[in-house]
Amino acid sequence: MLAATDFVVPGIEVIDSRYRDFKFDAKSGWPTTPRRRASSFGGRATRPDQVELRTLGVVMEKNGDIAALGAGAAVLGHPAAAVAALANHLGRRGREIPAGSVILSGGITEAVSVGAGDRIHLRVQHLGSVSLRFG
Repeated sequence: MLAATDFVVPGIEVIDSRYRDFKFDAKSGWPTTPRRRASSFGGRATRPDQVELRTLGVVMEKNGDIAALGAGAAVLGHPAAAVAALANHLGRRGREIPAGSVILSGGITEAVSVGAGDRIHLRVQHLGSVSLRFG
């Protein structure tokens, strides 16, 4: 999987649920309510063989306070494992991940609720950072 990856960058996934008490189903890992998604990327594009993704440290701040901490291993033991699982899932159905696709490996930290005026800053060890401000 890593050999087929051009580069990795820090990213923030924004999950927008219109429903109160948005949750994931513990068995399937899928959301129990409909939602929309958006993402923001930043930092430095880095070849995956130049960084140890499994032990990569992540700090998420909300309005200047630490809101969540994590390491790459939070994603199925290694972020590439999640992408490999996707590729295998598609392969069993005769499909593949198109070259040049942007793939989110999965959340390293738990989701953090935000509201109007909040600022999220994500720092990823060796890769840089990305920030969002919600209007």
